[in-house]
Amino acid sequence: MTPTRSDNLGPALVLLALLCAGGIGAWLLVEPVLSGTTGQGYDTQRMVLYYSTLPRLATALLAGAALALSGALFQQILRNPLADPTTLGVSAGANLALVVISLFVPGLLGVGRDVVALLGSVVAAAIVIGFGARRGFSPYSLVLSGLVLSLWCGGLAAILIYLNQRYLASLFIWGAGSLAQQSWTIPLSLTWKMAIVAMVCALVMRPLSLLDLGEAGSAALGVRLARLRVIVIACAVTLAAVVTSAVGVIGFIGLVAPTLARLSGARRPVQLIVWSPLIGAALLFFADSVLQLAAGGLDNFLPTGAVTAIFGSPLLLALLPRLKVRPRIQQAASPQRAHRWDAKVPVIIALMGLLVLVTISLVVGRGPGGSWAVLPGEFFGDILAIRAPKVFAALASGAMLGVAGVILQRLTENEMASPEVLGISAGATFGVAIALFAVAPGFSGQFAFAVGGAISVLAIILLGSRRSIFAPERVLLAGIALSAMVDAVVGVLSSTGDPRAALLMRWMSGSTYLVDGTIAVWEVAIGGALVAIALATRRWLDILPLGPAPSAAVGIPLAKSRLALFGLAGLMTAAATLTVGPLSFVGLMGPHFARELRLTRAMPQMIGAALIGGGLMTAADFIGRTIAAPYQIPAGLVSALIGAPCLLFLLGKRR
Repeated sequence: MTPTRSDNLGPALVLLALLCAGGIGAWLLVEPVLSGTTGQGYDTQRMVLYYSTLPRLATALLAGAALALSGALFQQILRNPLADPTTLGVSAGANLALVVISLFVPGLLGVGRDVVALLGSVVAAAIVIGFGARRGFSPYSLVLSGLVLSLWCGGLAAILIYLNQRYLASLFIWGAGSLAQQSWTIPLSLTWKMAIVAMVCALVMRPLSLLDLGEAGSAALGVRLARLRVIVIACAVTLAAVVTSAVGVIGFIGLVAPTLARLSGARRPVQLIVWSPLIGAALLFFADSVLQLAAGGLDNFLPTGAVTAIFGSPLLLALLPRLKVRPRIQQAASPQRAHRWDAKVPVIIALMGLLVLVTISLVVGRGPGGSWAVLPGEFFGDILAIRAPKVFAALASGAMLGVAGVILQRLTENEMASPEVLGISAGATFGVAIALFAVAPGFSGQFAFAVGGAISVLAIILLGSRRSIFAPERVLLAGIALSAMVDAVVGVLSSTGDPRAALLMRWMSGSTYLVDGTIAVWEVAIGGALVAIALATRRWLDILPLGPAPSAAVGIPLAKSRLALFGLAGLMTAAATLTVGPLSFVGLMGPHFARELRLTRAMPQMIGAALIGGGLMTAADFIGRTIAAPYQIPAGLVSALIGAPCLLFLLGKRR
């Protein structure tokens, strides 16, 4: 079947619209200089135009094309519409490698910056692809592994930046994707590197197109799938690595550009691979042109990667209802391997482990000389009054996130659903950012704003996914899009230089440093009440995953029950995010660990996830407080670092 004219019309219209919008913005940038007359400052303006503005626009075109092509290659070879350099952890691996080298061996950057980024990307890709291969390259397993690895790399990079605050501003702006240029060196370098990769892609275009016939059909026509997969993944990783090395992480283009191409009519692999880089280049070109116009002299301090998500997310959300999703196959419920009485053993073990963790966190610490010590009797009350609020606030927050993750996963029948992945934590973050920058209220006011942001994001996801009966692909794409947009807005606020940005960044890292007794009491009270309400809904959570017909047959009001459960998950996420930030991923790890303990029914799984989530955050708070004493590493980041490798191990163990 050959491509028809109508197949190419939709992508061409999207490309034309983006190019026209970007072209207007670029013309408004260069026209005042080109039409100006000689005079004071004219030569300086022309030098800025030729050696900064124009190279920056060229870099935007090249970087956008490279990232979009990388995402299209990943999606085609892995047969996964959610694959891109961000969701597979490739960009995070390159970013972590560059941050480590920048802080500890900066001399290597002048010798082989691209090599460092490529090595980081290769290691990350090898880990994720290795986990995917053990589970038959399942789309959800790949993306789940990639998201967890991205979390780990991002958390470690954030801790390194946090401990080296003299580099904080520059590393943050670069890490968010800064296209600021001072010469033509980077665009020229990207041109020849992309040309080499493009030639390799052209050679594998035909066998890549044959993958639509399936593995057996393509193998019958002579396609060597293993070799093709290695070549295509190598090309995609290389493209993402060279862009990250040059301009930092611009993580949205690789997902949104192929999605826009597919939604606008690019159905065949050749069309997808041709149109995706063109749309990606136009999208980043448009975003950077608007950024330079809007920011004026501050454009060099605002991350273009963050601003791109602000423009790209609405485009993806607007076209999301047209996304064709695979029909969901209702499977018969398998016999439960763990009955209600069997669940008591792992729950008791988890409870005992949590009690041990809480006790150690309260009475063990580091002394003035750095040595480990048990709480001395003469200072027992004073130190405990400082330490206990942080411990119990972390415990309550972890428990709420774990239960919220169970609710979301059972309602959407999606093991990747969690407050963090679906953007609910990002919505709470956005609410707190508004509170800090516009109102500056106390804890109760911040909680109200956080609840509003979390519920708003959740409502948008539900409204956009109800027609597909919460199909996993659509729910995840909506969550990723909204999360990227909200994170972008927060990133722009954080890079403005406002003193409140430092407080926002500390809060986003999940630090319990400022938690006092009042906040801890509120957090424990809210957490206890919300978890108790969630446990009371166990019957709904056991029956709703069976489908609408069985639920209605036993008298469960579908719309009201789903709305109530999603709202409950949003409330718990908002309350927890206030204390431990949006980066912990306990809402993803807690339910998975509970499932590994064979806690399958709603009641035992929620209890197990609450105990495991609380234990993770308690351990993270203890480690963050003691490992680099007297400095404190945020508990939210530490929980990601200790929990993500464990989750990856469990995912790799399950075939």
